[in-house]
Amino acid sequence: MLNKVTALVHEAVRDVRDGATILIGGFGISGVPTELVCALLDQGARELTIVNNNAGNGKIGLSQLVEAGRVRRMVCSFARSSNPLEPNAVAFAEWYRAGRIELECVPQGTMAERMRAAGSGLGPFFTPTSYGTRLADGKETRVIDGVGYVLEQPLHGDFAFVKAQTADPWGNLMYRNAERNFGPVMCMAARVAVAQVDAVVPLGTLAPEHVMTPGIFVQRVVQVGGQA
Repeated sequence: MLNKVTALVHEAVRDVRDGATILIGGFGISGVPTELVCALLDQGARELTIVNNNAGNGKIGLSQLVEAGRVRRMVCSFARSSNPLEPNAVAFAEWYRAGRIELECVPQGTMAERMRAAGSGLGPFFTPTSYGTRLADGKETRVIDGVGYVLEQPLHGDFAFVKAQTADPWGNLMYRNAERNFGPVMCMAARVAVAQVDAVVPLGTLAPEHVMTPGIFVQRVVQVGGQA
């Protein structure tokens, strides 16, 4: 029987290579696959391109990866921590000011649509978002029926790391509330999607209408427990 469950979190990230592009789920502190990111820190891959809503939240996870000098380029919507209790993404701010890390700032909706386009096999698309701003510098623009548009490219990933509440052995995922965020489109847009889950349930337990990411888009599942 097809079984995508990986026993160890470090085994789930074993083949991330230097220079890989990794899509990491999470919106603020909700739905961040922290254990997968920490396993990547131990794994040792370098020169990474990271796609995430933020540039790190708190002192654990993505901020550690940046501070360790493992991230070459950050693609995000909000290049600061959104956790009011942690003034981190200090690591990212320091590295960026020193010219040691690249930043591509992308509006949230545009980032989600770029990943959806990648996962759907679509090409570039026009959006009015960011037209007339510095975010449109260097990109093709057009005015159609009096409205300005910016041409945006699909955003593919070599890997996607997402957090879900529940999975079955085939990789069907169910998220908890806002934990869902970018997870579904990230799994679609990546060659290898790895889901960190709180629980793995027997096949047939998840009602089809409750599946938020079908298993066809997920290659690995690892149960780490933790939050419900």
